[in-house]
Amino acid sequence: MEKLVLEANERKEITKQYTKTLRRQKRIPGVFYLKQNNPIAIDVLGRAIQPLVFTSKTHLISLKIDGREDQECIMKDVQFDPVTDEIIHFDLIGITRGEKIEIEVPVQLIGSAAGIKEGGLLQHSLHKLDIECFPKDMPERLEINITDLKIGDAIHVKDLNFENITILNLEDAIVVSVVHPKVEKEPVTAEEGILEGEEEIKEPEVIGKGKAAAEDEDKD
Repeated sequence: MEKLVLEANERKEITKQYTKTLRRQKRIPGVFYLKQNNPIAIDVLGRAIQPLVFTSKTHLISLKIDGREDQECIMKDVQFDPVTDEIIHFDLIGITRGEKIEIEVPVQLIGSAAGIKEGGLLQHSLHKLDIECFPKDMPERLEINITDLKIGDAIHVKDLNFENITILNLEDAIVVSVVHPKVEKEPVTAEEGILEGEEEIKEPEVIGKGKAAAEDEDKD
């Protein structure tokens, strides 16, 4: 797995005002967590963290904090601004050798499903999977071959098997499937409905009395 270096400053302040100052300087606040150690508040350049967030791979990170020993870690959580979609905060989890970690890994589909050629539609339901493994076995992505999928076929979590990896998602969860295309029925016109045996319901006709008929009744 590719390892990327991330240089960070340790934050001495964690106030909202200081956080706003950091963001004006194009720096992103974050927190580094390591088991049995106190969390460390850090900040990094926005352009430095983007390759770790906007990617289709999982990366091992070598975190460099001034005055501290380099730490291997992984990205655990990222928060985005709901309006601008810019990164506003992140969490890193330190790796302890010899201990398993839980991490979210992207899914990459390999091949072209046979069902697509038959007119089916591909539905990729899970784009990432939660896994547990030792750091040395952590994959950049999980590749799934979909070549043999026909219309009506699906690959569930329980169908997957990767060496040295345990998938934590529900076994019955669908990862990818090929479904029948939706056929929209054309609207039926009133005339077509009648031809197909439907009754045409008409309002009852009200016959009014003419003036002359009314006068004759008065004479009687």
